[in-house]
Amino acid sequence: MTQQAVAPDRVERVAVLGSGTIGASWTALFLARGMAVNVYDVDPAREDYVRDYVANAWPTLQRINMAEGADPNRLTFYTDLSAAVAEAQFVQESVPERLPIKHEVFGIIEKALPPGAMVASSASGLLLKEMQEGFADPSRFVLAHPFNPPHLIPLVELLGNDRTDPASLAWAKAFFEHCGKVTITVKKEVPGHVANRLQAALWREAIHLVSQGVASLEDVDKAVVSGPGLRWSVMGPHMLFHLGSGGHGIEVFCERYQDSFHRWWDSLGTPQLTPEVIAALSEGIKEAAAGRDFEELSAERDRKLVAALEADKNS
Repeated sequence: MTQQAVAPDRVERVAVLGSGTIGASWTALFLARGMAVNVYDVDPAREDYVRDYVANAWPTLQRINMAEGADPNRLTFYTDLSAAVAEAQFVQESVPERLPIKHEVFGIIEKALPPGAMVASSASGLLLKEMQEGFADPSRFVLAHPFNPPHLIPLVELLGNDRTDPASLAWAKAFFEHCGKVTITVKKEVPGHVANRLQAALWREAIHLVSQGVASLEDVDKAVVSGPGLRWSVMGPHMLFHLGSGGHGIEVFCERYQDSFHRWWDSLGTPQLTPEVIAALSEGIKEAAAGRDFEELSAERDRKLVAALEADKNS
């Protein structure tokens, strides 16, 4: 890189572009790590939403010791994109996932960024090589895909390619780990990266089971939460199956259960999100929610996530 970036653990001001759920959650995290945050959105009415989101997230961040000595009020809201990034040492872009919008944003900020500033995108459905076309020089631009909500879920998927300066990817890894995140490096670009493809595969079969009447939506979700989901919260599937070998190794596990897995794989469904399937899922969600509204369900999710994070730290 021709201009040295600030050390990843010395970043003092970041810009968050886009004030949706992901952008607001990133804002809460960066504030909790002691940074000043410039938030950009074209709609000035979004400022209240972001500030309310941070205020609601702050007690949780304090509980998990992520906000010690930090100030949730170090937030400045902008409707001027160039002004929002003019002093930023790092930019987390979370604008709507439409290439024309992202290309327009990148073209503007590239001219306004200070020397050495790094840029990351939260994009989940777009390819890095597609987004890079919005930059004259994309060497400081990486994909940094979080899981919702980013201020609680540790995972960040990082991706660069042959147009990315390797030092930029190394910088991003160090920066996000300084922010308390767990990073993985995506070595080959595929739609959906890694974690989204894994959850898409599970959801596809979950939809199939519901649509075929094998089990209710509520019971399918229970099966995940109280079965494999509980194990997956502590170890991944490969290591868990290795342990399922009784100490003989993953090779023995594969030999022992290959016929069963081949049979299951051959019978997996391939549903589509048709209007009929969506209607069935909607009805199933109403039954499973049992009168709890969005705020109640979100609070329950966050409460349980915090308990899981605390248990993991104490294990």
